Amino acid sequence: MSDTLLQLLATYGAPLLALTTFASCLALPVPSSLMMLAAGAFVASGDLSASAVAAAAFAGAVAGDQLGYFAGRGGGAFIERKLASRPKRRRLYSRARAYLLSHGNYGVFLTRWLFSPLGPYANLAAGAARLSWARFTLWAAAGEALWVALYVTLGQVFSHNLMIASDLITQVLGLLAALGSSFFLGRWLLKLSRQRARR
Repeated sequence: MSDTLLQLLATYGAPLLALTTFASCLALPVPSSLMMLAAGAFVASGDLSASAVAAAAFAGAVAGDQLGYFAGRGGGAFIERKLASRPKRRRLYSRARAYLLSHGNYGVFLTRWLFSPLGPYANLAAGAARLSWARFTLWAAAGEALWVALYVTLGQVFSHNLMIASDLITQVLGLLAALGSSFFLGRWLLKLSRQRARR
């Protein structure tokens, strides 16, 4: 993370962290996870309050999710047309939509922290698909709470070497994502084989 971002975080603290997590949930290229790690380190050194950091990161993420959901609900067709001209984002949106349709509530929860690159697109897809707002909010908030807790806590524990924390969480989440994908693929194959057996 650049020295500039660290200086800004030290100066503006929780409000900047809230803005960062908010922006990340709208697919803006900000280092929200690294900012939470750094905020955790500042908590460990006594420069920031743990409750303020956690509340700000969580509030920003939930607000970003809500904006994305309602943007998808109000302008899903327009958004899909705009994404058509951006192949990479269109692929992410298509993956997020397919993931939500196949996994529902769990899909919302897992795209907050485990499959986080899909998160902003899952927000749009959930709104466009008219997923229940109450269920979306509940599962999204649960996932965001876990995301914030993971990164801020690791930042506190590894406050003297944030690169170790970053590498550790990347490896652990990568392993969990691989295991989760294998589990869902296994379930899908089992369901498919049962359907064929009934024919």
